[in-house]
Amino acid sequence: MTLELKLRKIGNSLGVVLPKEALARLGSAEGDTLVFTETPDGGFRVTPDKNEFARQMAVAEDIAKRYRNALRELAK
Repeated sequence: MTLELKLRKIGNSLGVVLPKEALARLGSAEGDTLVFTETPDGGFRVTPDKNEFARQMAVAEDIAKRYRNALRELAK
């Protein structure tokens, strides 16, 4: 899918309006955060924010710290 999007003035900023099809493929809706990652060719890759993954990893790290000794014994 290739989309040509125009920059539009929104208040004192510029913005891009994403069509429904693009939002559906991203699995995103109003209020969600999108992440722009620079690609080696100078472009950008747009992906939905993975905050849920980061939250889950923080919980896992907390558990690993609290139960470090028990996990070490179980690993033997």
